[in-house]
Amino acid sequence: MKKVMEKIKSKKAVISAVSLVLLVGIIFWAVNSPAVVGVSAGDRELPIYCVQREDKCVALSFDAAWGNEDTQALIDILDKYDINATFFVVGDWVSKYPDSVKALHDAGNEVMSHSDDHAHFSSLSEDEIKANIKASNDKIENVTGERPTLFRCPYGEYNDTVIKTVSEMGMTAIQWDVDSLDWKGLSADEIQSRVLNNVKSGSIILFHNAAENTPEALPGIIEALLADGYTIVPISQIILTGDYTIDNTGMQCPLKQEKNA
Repeated sequence: MKKVMEKIKSKKAVISAVSLVLLVGIIFWAVNSPAVVGVSAGDRELPIYCVQREDKCVALSFDAAWGNEDTQALIDILDKYDINATFFVVGDWVSKYPDSVKALHDAGNEVMSHSDDHAHFSSLSEDEIKANIKASNDKIENVTGERPTLFRCPYGEYNDTVIKTVSEMGMTAIQWDVDSLDWKGLSADEIQSRVLNNVKSGSIILFHNAAENTPEALPGIIEALLADGYTIVPISQIILTGDYTIDNTGMQCPLKQEKNA
């Protein structure tokens, strides 16, 4: 009888051990499953990549960090079609080319911040981010008389700290959903094809000043968009104001109003 009891206890111990292993396995799976990880990913701070709109409205944006040889050409092209765009400029670029910055602003284009020195913002602390953006904003305001309200991260790099800090400064972080890849030296036809094949209502399109073939590609892009019924506006006029949310693709969406019972 004693031996039988010992065997029963032994079996119970084995069962308990197996149960513990299974429990640990279940917990590990739950924590690391795609569904749970997806919830965490959904809570990530995001910039605005595009906007949920149904009115065939798009925004053109240009990043200015290095050369300046095409700035006036871009101004003239936009002026020809009576449209304006948003230029994200680096503070160092403002210091080098203040006359071009003023010309952009005087032509009705938005001049917004692209940092002070095109640093990798994901490696900066909150205080470093604030100091960097403030330096850029100060330079832009000194030339244009207007303080930037929008910010584009250099290299398109960001993390939660970057986006939260930008928001705390009263600014909105802006990305893009259509990349012309003009900085790669693509031909004008290739740039046009990339943009027109990917654009949709609410798109924010990325170009660069001083890109080799952008001035040649831009008129055809503008003409095609206008012919297709699109309105082209600066970014501050395409993004939503008031209450909104940003989905996991970076699309800015209006908050749905609950119907009265």
